[in-house]
Amino acid sequence: MVQITGVESVTDQNFAAEVLESELPVLVDFTADWCPPCRMIAPVLAEVAREEADRLRIVQLNVDGNPETQAAYGVLSMPTLMVFRGGQPVKSMVGARAKAKLLRELSEVI
Repeated sequence: MVQITGVESVTDQNFAAEVLESELPVLVDFTADWCPPCRMIAPVLAEVAREEADRLRIVQLNVDGNPETQAAYGVLSMPTLMVFRGGQPVKSMVGARAKAKLLRELSEVI
């Protein structure tokens, strides 16, 4: 998995504590090593994580090593970006996107 600077990795074991119980909204990047679009969006997520740190947390979940969380949220395509607020998924986006488009989509939920 491409480790994104400023973005923590989460697992099936700590997903509830790190994402569902977070005070801030959390964008979860469901990713995989074999996924070229996941590598394409990595620098975008790093920038957004740095710029929006006071309003949004971004974490990565490697679907190959964490099948329970992937299955629980019906994630079938990588990358899937899912925003959680108050323990609930409030927005889901599939595929890599430019920073401006991602920020526009996030503005609805953060």
